[in-house]
Amino acid sequence: MRSADGRAPPAPQPFDGLILDVDGTLLVHDRAVPGAAELLARCSRRGLPVRIVTNTTRRSRASTAAALRGAGLGVSDDLVLQPAVLARRRILESGRRRTGLLVPDEVRKDLEGLEEERHRPDWVLVGDIGRRFDFDSLNAAFGWLRGGARLLALHKNPCWQPSAEEGWVLDAGAFVAALEYGASVTAEVVGKPSPTFFELALRDMGLAADRVLVVGDDVASDGRGGASAGCRTALVRTGKFRGSAAELSGFEPDLVLGSVADLEVVPWGMAPL
Repeated sequence: MRSADGRAPPAPQPFDGLILDVDGTLLVHDRAVPGAAELLARCSRRGLPVRIVTNTTRRSRASTAAALRGAGLGVSDDLVLQPAVLARRRILESGRRRTGLLVPDEVRKDLEGLEEERHRPDWVLVGDIGRRFDFDSLNAAFGWLRGGARLLALHKNPCWQPSAEEGWVLDAGAFVAALEYGASVTAEVVGKPSPTFFELALRDMGLAADRVLVVGDDVASDGRGGASAGCRTALVRTGKFRGSAAELSGFEPDLVLGSVADLEVVPWGMAPL
């Protein structure tokens, strides 16, 4: 198909690797998006690097991989990257391991080597603990921060939708913001849209940022976050994003797709259909 001025459109630009979001991109309410399993299988057959990233703090890395496999997606644990993986690395590299933990018990599996401290921690690590966010838990964290601890947020998502029936609920970001305001501190964020999070995935794959496509359904976390790390980006319409200019707010992704099924694996890499 030619453009209005008669010129043929440019050939699809191939990519050497994919960074794929989970909720709204590969899964919708824990069910696989049609075509997602086939895409992952084609990437595997071609030996094309893929990393699967999510801001979830309610599941461990192994549990997320198991949920993907349960939905019919062929994913090994090592392909999944979550904020807790980077948070653990950040704290251990600081040489100060004493940490006040406001994270689900499941996520503690990914925090091996950290020393939980309930009195004078060096770090306060916050994930989504749901109904356990109450005055006592937040006030304890406030006290740790007033005592000099640094605030490390697994992410700052303000809300999320556990299921269609439950609707939207507050996420960890709302409580991180409360701690920032109350203790007059600024959180260091390790999950999306932090460029550091995407750089972890790039190092894992051994690829340059401009050869990798980040695919997700969130303009801020996946679109702007991926672009800030130097990656190319694609937004899909199977989750939050619906394709309107208002949603983009001036951001221009490289691609807008109906779903991940619109990506084709070709002999030299990947390209949009």
